Amino acid sequence: MSAQELENYESDLELQLFREYRDVVSLFTYVVETERRFYLANQVDLQVRSGGGEVFYELRLADVWVWDIYRSNRFVRSVRVVTFKDVNIEELNKQDISLP
Repeated sequence: MSAQELENYESDLELQLFREYRDVVSLFTYVVETERRFYLANQVDLQVRSGGGEVFYELRLADVWVWDIYRSNRFVRSVRVVTFKDVNIEELNKQDISLP
């Protein structure tokens, strides 16, 4: 596979992922962004923890869609994330969602 073919393949996967996102976003209440992933979820629990002089975040999500082009199944029942970076959580206003 040439570099161009690989680039085209990944571009197609990203476009498919965006289309799937567009189709499912209205089913979810929260958008959650960590340093590694982007999630849609209906339940979010964020706990700030400390240990060994470090502060970290423990995030538990339920009823989740994961933005990841390499996952065959992006819908998962629950996700637990531990991170040392900030977590961005936004509540979606269902009335404002209108993607083309």
